[in-house]
Amino acid sequence: MYDQSKLSELIRFARVEAGSTVIDVYPGDGDWTRLFSDIVGTEGRVYSFVPAEVAHFKNDPVGRMGTLAKEPGRENVEAVSAELVAMPEVTQPADVLWLHLFYHDLHTALIQAKGATASDFNRAVYKRLKPGGFYVIVDHAAAVGAGKSDAQSLHRIEPASVRKEVEAAGFVLDAESTVLANKNDSHSIKVFDPLIKDETDRFAYRFVKP
Repeated sequence: MYDQSKLSELIRFARVEAGSTVIDVYPGDGDWTRLFSDIVGTEGRVYSFVPAEVAHFKNDPVGRMGTLAKEPGRENVEAVSAELVAMPEVTQPADVLWLHLFYHDLHTALIQAKGATASDFNRAVYKRLKPGGFYVIVDHAAAVGAGKSDAQSLHRIEPASVRKEVEAAGFVLDAESTVLANKNDSHSIKVFDPLIKDETDRFAYRFVKP
């Protein structure tokens, strides 16, 4: 999805290092899980966390991550699944929690159908991170003033809305990156539209647990 320079910047921004424990939430195809696995090495740990809210998808996300964890050299990867708010129960204290293009889904009917809310999940993340740990969020930007209103229809969310919700859970904004910004994105079409797919204006926030 990203060229090497952007990829390198995102990894640096996420503060994932050798020996880190990382939780990759909703890992998709597992690309980030593999990257983090390579970086943290034998002394680190990567939890490839599939929310139970999406475990029923036809592409078998739980099974796919289980297969990934059995790949040669992936002994530091553990595939786990539970409801979003139960994430602390199936993982160990972490240095980094990585959430790539998923935060907006916390405000969709699919995720909320089982009772999960953004505020509940943010509190679960706070509980699971070590003091000084990082909560890193990358997502599709909605227009200024849109708040959470475009999460269901366009799969976008306003950065300011995310910041407000995460800080309400006790986190402090540590840094933000514009490496994925795209000023030519009108913010008015769905992120899967061929006109903007893979080129959306994206924001990246790094929050720290005090």
